[in-house]
Amino acid sequence: MNDERFLALVQREAGLDGSGAERAVRATLETLAERLHAGAARTVAGLLPAGSAGWASPRGEREIFGADEFLRRAAGRMGADPDAAGPRVRAVFYALSRALTAPEFAVMAAELPKDYAPLLAGARRPPVEVLPVEEFLSRVADRAWIDLPTALTASEAVLETLGERLAGGEVVDLRKELPPELRPAMERGLARTGGTARGMTLEEFLAAVALREGVPPAAALEHDRAVFSTLRDAFTDKAFSDMSSELPAEYLALARP
Repeated sequence: MNDERFLALVQREAGLDGSGAERAVRATLETLAERLHAGAARTVAGLLPAGSAGWASPRGEREIFGADEFLRRAAGRMGADPDAAGPRVRAVFYALSRALTAPEFAVMAAELPKDYAPLLAGARRPPVEVLPVEEFLSRVADRAWIDLPTALTASEAVLETLGERLAGGEVVDLRKELPPELRPAMERGLARTGGTARGMTLEEFLAAVALREGVPPAAALEHDRAVFSTLRDAFTDKAFSDMSSELPAEYLALARP
């Protein structure tokens, strides 16, 4: 995710203009950097777009303060009152949930006490066994900067190609963790190979996705990254690890926001 997309998410969620979104992002990330351990702050900074990363970098020893103080500090940096700062901070956390995968976001959130829950609620993965298709497609759309119909087309293209690339037993296991609406795409890939994994280089995989989507390879790469990152959110750790064990390391680099 680049800086333009990150800021646009904050604009959309908080109803801000461009400069207001930038102030909200800077204020929230600088305050978050004060609250996190240095290692966690460096991790978050390393996963953010270049223009925002510096604001999340650690600065001195971690300070311990609650959500009210977080809002007070962020509001001061924004030049707003705490009530107005609340929706803006929540919007930044929402954007963070798209810039980080769900496990990375969970590690960050684990450093914050329970009173931060209202600030994080809109950004957390829903506590359900299977990610709803609307949430799955929303994450793909936000990460690839595309609309929901295009996110559906991209997701189905990636999943169908993945169904060809993986062994049949793995496909059967993984499809159970997908939204029901997306399972037929993987099943089509499985039916095409009869359950025998089809070896593909990453370039061949991307070319197949591009052909199914009807988009240039560069666009297919962006869409693949968004879908793989969302699969990292949707699958359990075991399922994602099992899938990863069947794929070359170059594929797993796609699972970055």
